[in-house]
Amino acid sequence: MAVEPPAGVDSRDQALHGQTLVVIGGSAGIGLATARLARHQGARVILTGRDPERLRTAAQEADALSTAAFDAYDPVQLEQFFQQLPGPIDHVLVTAGGPSYGRLLDMDAEQARRALSDHMVLALEAARHCADAVRPGGTLLLMGGTGARRIRAALGVAPAVTAAMPAFTASLALELAPVRVNLLAAGFVDTPLSARLLGAGLDARREELRATLPIGRVVVPEDVAALAVHIMVNTALTGATYDVDGGQQFVG
Repeated sequence: MAVEPPAGVDSRDQALHGQTLVVIGGSAGIGLATARLARHQGARVILTGRDPERLRTAAQEADALSTAAFDAYDPVQLEQFFQQLPGPIDHVLVTAGGPSYGRLLDMDAEQARRALSDHMVLALEAARHCADAVRPGGTLLLMGGTGARRIRAALGVAPAVTAAMPAFTASLALELAPVRVNLLAAGFVDTPLSARLLGAGLDARREELRATLPIGRVVVPEDVAALAVHIMVNTALTGATYDVDGGQQFVG
């Protein structure tokens, strides 16, 4: 099915022609925006997510090759997905999941264990499968953030995970080479996930960021997607963390 390219994208640009992108968490937000942009640059796109109905809608928007509905945090289901891929792929973007907030002393042992490990364990499991599934020079792209670099009590374990992700990414890049591994560090991005987290405070947060960010506007999924696709195309990039937050970390 033919769909219109995102604003500012030249549909004649085919930098990813013939390549295949898998998006783990591709039914909305950053994952879907990246899938759309990659498709318009010639890539075949495979989307995954938990909700089959949302995936069907996303597949139409991104002109996806196929979809798979499963829980990416279930290692058995994740392994089955990679085993059933029709052939080698070129890029994997992991956007599934989100930050875990809450005071440390309010967490029991199991909650703390999950909050500390879930994000990195999912990335590690994806990396294991990328070793066999992704062509040399291809990319595993992980998601991190900049918002928790300033430590506050309400953020709980999020600053620890934020601090660990760049080193974790660099280590994976060495072990997974010649597959490349990079980290996208976003601040607030105007996505459905942000809407769920902020609830009634969403509009106020948007206005605050428009007034304070150096770029004078809110970061949207297409901003992150543009960076993600650039990293896929530029084969000299690996083991690095790329901030895409409109300067949010500098203004609080």
